[in-house]
This record gives sequence, C-alpha cells and structure tokens, in this order.
Amino acid sequence: MASGNAIRGTRVGSGPMSLAERGQPAPRHRVQYWCANGHETQAAFSAEVPEPETWDCPRCGLPAGQDRLNPPGRQRIEPYKTHLAYVKERRSDAEGELILAEALARLQANRAAQFGS
Repeated sequence: MASGNAIRGTRVGSGPMSLAERGQPAPRHRVQYWCANGHETQAAFSAEVPEPETWDCPRCGLPAGQDRLNPPGRQRIEPYKTHLAYVKERRSDAEGELILAEALARLQANRAAQFGS
C-alpha cells in the first residue's frame, strides 16, 4: 500500500489550464508566405521580432516569400565535393608535385635514420 507522502500531480489528459492560470499570451502577428508551387503558409511570429523574408514551405520544401505574385525560385544545390576536389581548388598540379616530393624526401630521410641504410 502507498504511504501518505506520494507526489501528486495532474493526470495525463486532464483539461487545459485557464487563461488566468497560464498568464497572458505574448502578442503575435501572422504572416502569409507563398512558394513557387502556389502553396500558402501562415506563420505566427512574436510582435517584437521582425519576420523573415523567406520561409520553407511545409508541403514541398521550396522557399516561400511574402509576395504572392513573385515567389522566390528554387535554390541552387551545390553538388557534393570530395576532399580531393577542395585540395585541387587550392593547389595547382605543380604545387602538388612539389609537396609530394618534399614528403617523400622526408620519409626517406626518416627511414634512413631509423634503419641505418
């Protein structure tokens, strides 16, 4: 049997608290956004915060703007680049050959010192 010092609370599914118990809600304003597919989205923002120019459409994922007749276009997606592609952007083939030659010379010097050749 449970002792008399059990923690009590409200049960799951109990009714909502009244407005007086919760306090006053923060002032808000609604903004409408339209995507290139014609989907309309309404988002609520705090009155103190400026609304963003674009908003992601929850139906298709495209960016949506506040101008119904001129919605923003699709975003250009950059293809995935490998580490080698980024290195090739920073270095020319001649610089790569020079770095490789220096690394091989350093490796050969370390092996010569280690094995006494």
